[in-house]
Amino acid sequence: MRSSAPQPNQPTRRNLLLSGFCLCCLPQTLRASPSGPLAMAEVASGLHIRRGLDEEASSANDNALANIGFIIGREGVLVTEPGGSRMDGERLRAAIAQVTPLPVKYVVMSHVHPDHVFGAGAFLPDHPVFVGHWRLTEMLRQRGPYYRTQLSALLGAETAGSIVEPTMEIHSKTELDLGDRRIELTPHEPAHTLCDLSLYDQNTGTLLPADLLFVDRIPSLDGSLRGWLKTLDELNHIKAARAVPGHGPTAVDWPSATVALSRYLKTLAQDARAAIAHGVSLEVAVEKIAASEARQWKLFEDYNARNAAEAYRELEWE
Repeated sequence: MRSSAPQPNQPTRRNLLLSGFCLCCLPQTLRASPSGPLAMAEVASGLHIRRGLDEEASSANDNALANIGFIIGREGVLVTEPGGSRMDGERLRAAIAQVTPLPVKYVVMSHVHPDHVFGAGAFLPDHPVFVGHWRLTEMLRQRGPYYRTQLSALLGAETAGSIVEPTMEIHSKTELDLGDRRIELTPHEPAHTLCDLSLYDQNTGTLLPADLLFVDRIPSLDGSLRGWLKTLDELNHIKAARAVPGHGPTAVDWPSATVALSRYLKTLAQDARAAIAHGVSLEVAVEKIAASEARQWKLFEDYNARNAAEAYRELEWE
């Protein structure tokens, strides 16, 4: 079936990405994908993670794209990410109840992207502390309504979930106590987004950098390319036993798991600088920047052009 051409005043996905509007993890097409039951992996003692799908959001997968999970302490539970929709969050809440009767004390939202925040509403009955970067509230107010409109059109308003703002903002390195378990939270300067938060479980030596670490699935640049490379370098100095990426396997070796991501980001920077130096226009450059990475990443065609545009704009006036 031939698709109809966009109307003159209707923005195309390509025009939106070239204008700098973030389409990360928002629906592009309706691709069937079985969601299935919520399966958790215990990657370290008391730390349970659900692997997200390497897909775009669809009505079949409830935006269950991110790695989400929970950490159990003596006095309660910390949710590491609440999921990408109310349905995704409810499944996570049910999974917690199957493992422990302890209350959910904290729900951590690592950044503003829909697949990491729209499950938060499922935990409202538990009256937890909702935790986020000090800029997350601002970003949710700027983007949240648009994200919710898009998800609601795809999943239905009830399934999509509500916008939940943090009740605890992290301005500097902070520890949360679960009784016999301390979780260190670190707010970062602009990198993957403008409001990235990472976690470190001191008891098991597990780093949870959220979307500061992508494995196999292509990263999405929505903050600062130079900042992300700097942040990766800083994180690499953490002596962690393992890491839980925002997308990819539930647990990976650390810091070797950052090698591919670092290479991709450096290639973005190198190719963007070369295009700028040779006077190549943005429209042409996005087709060439980091093209050598095409076979290395899932969903490359969905995200690389926008990453290239972001890199070009950031480096154009350095």
